[in-house]
Amino acid sequence: MANETFIGWMTSIQQYMEQALEKLLPAAGCAPQRLHEAMRYATLEGGKRVRPLLVFAAGELVGAERDNLARIGAALEMVHAYSLVHDDMPCMDNDVLRRGKPTCHIAYDDATALLVGDALQTRAFELLSQPMPGIAPASQLEMVRTLAHAAGHAGMAGGQAIDLASVGLPLTLPELEFMHMLKTGALIRASVLAGSMAGRELSGAEKEALDAFAKRIGLAFQVVDDILDCEADTATLGKTAGKDAANDKPTYVSLMGLAEAKRMAKDLHDQAFAALQGFGPQTDRLKQLADYIVARSF
Repeated sequence: MANETFIGWMTSIQQYMEQALEKLLPAAGCAPQRLHEAMRYATLEGGKRVRPLLVFAAGELVGAERDNLARIGAALEMVHAYSLVHDDMPCMDNDVLRRGKPTCHIAYDDATALLVGDALQTRAFELLSQPMPGIAPASQLEMVRTLAHAAGHAGMAGGQAIDLASVGLPLTLPELEFMHMLKTGALIRASVLAGSMAGRELSGAEKEALDAFAKRIGLAFQVVDDILDCEADTATLGKTAGKDAANDKPTYVSLMGLAEAKRMAKDLHDQAFAALQGFGPQTDRLKQLADYIVARSF
């Protein structure tokens, strides 16, 4: 494993996660058939699976079992997919393209898309609460709490509420960072933390260092997303390019300029690496993922 290239490792995990999601999502032919088809449409065959990759990378640090990490990764990916389905709806960002195909409410309808998000979220918590061999019930309960916190009012949902209320407003940098720490960063942080709970117990100092890494790389992910929205085209993104600017949404690029936003992403990357200094080569995959997240645009 240690000698395996990062691209080879990443591709292997992505394929493994696709198979796991295929099995863990409801079968398309089961009633209610349309809902189950739409859940699979929204989740399968798309996305880079960054959150499950972070789960697996953190799991390597603690010697976690692969099957357990797949279940945890699937839960994180289902919450992420649910957030995208709701995010794209007419009452939110009103987008028509996601992961290179029509958004869920366009392919199906608004009511189905709303239910898809609800069902994916609850399925995620069902997966996390089922027994996982080798993981103590207390650790599983902490995973559930971590994901609930990251997805709720103090995390992703809260960040989205701030985002919707901030259209056209001149946010300060601390206000923008707070919004994105919740909207995007919280679920990325939860992915790293949940993966690290699936194996050996970390020391207090190790947990703090891993959390510091997760916070910084979560924020860097959003900074790069803002850069991509400005620089990349729709075909490359798989979603409508330039949508934030068109909707007068505050971004790091609009606030800082492109060059400063790129510098900030690099600084956050360096801070994330520094947080892992006390660990050995077991964090190589986390570092490689940090490289990948920041190098998506430059």
